[in-house]
Amino acid sequence: MRPARLIGPGDNRDPVLLVAHGSRDPRAAEATRALAEAVSAARPGRRVLPSWLDHTRPGPAEVLLELAGAGHTRAVLVPLLLTAAYHRRVDIPAAVAAVRRATPELAVRVTDVLGPAARGVDPALLAGLRRRLAEAEPGGYDALVLAAAGTRDPVARASVGRVAAALGAALGVPTRVSYASAAPPAAGVAVTRLRAGGAQRVAVAAYFLAPGLFHDAVAVSAREAGAVAVAAPLADAPELADLVLRRVDVDAGRRGGSWRYGPHA
Repeated sequence: MRPARLIGPGDNRDPVLLVAHGSRDPRAAEATRALAEAVSAARPGRRVLPSWLDHTRPGPAEVLLELAGAGHTRAVLVPLLLTAAYHRRVDIPAAVAAVRRATPELAVRVTDVLGPAARGVDPALLAGLRRRLAEAEPGGYDALVLAAAGTRDPVARASVGRVAAALGAALGVPTRVSYASAAPPAAGVAVTRLRAGGAQRVAVAAYFLAPGLFHDAVAVSAREAGAVAVAAPLADAPELADLVLRRVDVDAGRRGGSWRYGPHA
């Protein structure tokens, strides 16, 4: 699906480009579009555009080139990623570099991912996870699994562990991490281990930005193992929209030092 026509350079706010992973599951693209609308509604007058690295169009380079063609000289790119793994390190810089070669007049500032950054786990991320948990299981639970998509990158997995530790500390319950792919344990295994340790009511927090096959698999695995609830992905939760804007606003007062034109933005 093509984005709506872009406003011209008369807008006094630099446009924001959200870059999601992409999925064959149409629900994922719908969730990204809904988040873009939520961010735009939270910041009237700011153009917020969705894009995807794979499976869904437009891609980030396509949107950036259209922005340049509309006369914009700057844009803020927010990676809709929960870990700073391959897509943040390789795919997004490659897209920015391609745009740089085609339109050197367009400066692109790439923000941190939505997961833990140098400043730690953002309270907005924890609040969004807690919202989804409360929606899924208002009756409470005595242990928790944080289910993530999975990655082979040990640094990225460590960042998921930091989120699990922070969420467990905030809720006052023991918490384990699970992965839908690339690394053990699976959600059902994590639920089983917590129950074997004495937990009676194990809930699963979904460390996912959008629904899809991975989240579906987590839900089946966890429920078969006896989980009392599986939270929905963050999607367009108000806290996630707030987190995106936190990423956009960082260094806003120091723009001269935060804008980058090259592939390492």
